[in-house]
Amino acid sequence: MLKLKASDLRISKPNEQQLKKIKKNPIYIILDNVMDTYNVGAIFRLADAVAAEKILLCGETETPPNSRIKKSSINTTEWVSWEYFENTIDAISSVREENKQVQIVGIEQSTKSKRYDASDYKFPIALIVGHETHGISKEVEEACDVVVEIPMWGVNISLNVMVSLGIVLFEIMKNKK
Repeated sequence: MLKLKASDLRISKPNEQQLKKIKKNPIYIILDNVMDTYNVGAIFRLADAVAAEKILLCGETETPPNSRIKKSSINTTEWVSWEYFENTIDAISSVREENKQVQIVGIEQSTKSKRYDASDYKFPIALIVGHETHGISKEVEEACDVVVEIPMWGVNISLNVMVSLGIVLFEIMKNKK
């Protein structure tokens, strides 16, 4: 396994030929009004790590170019595909139009949610994370095929959106054939 230093990561710049060799996984990541630009950048890194098809940035979510997103993404904004939608429901509709079989999964604490590690995930898949304080909107939650959450055993009742997304993404990827 290749080990890079932080300085190496910040200068990575794959060329077109290298990018074409990467087989994208049918994963869409939808951000429903995620406000923290450092979370947005970190989610670009997650998308790159799992070779996700695309990130859909929605509502008040900040978009590249943005210096804080660029810094926390370690330049992955330069090669991870993304698109902006004013409305998250429109983003979900766009993904469904692209592939009718897509499973829409909200990552949210809800009366509808089940444990993330007890869900049956299937590709293609779209994962939705929401606002750091308010979560995904009720309208978006209703548009999901399933809502999953990560159990909490301590005093704190939630995890950062990027951390939650990473846990669920790697749960999905460990079962990928």
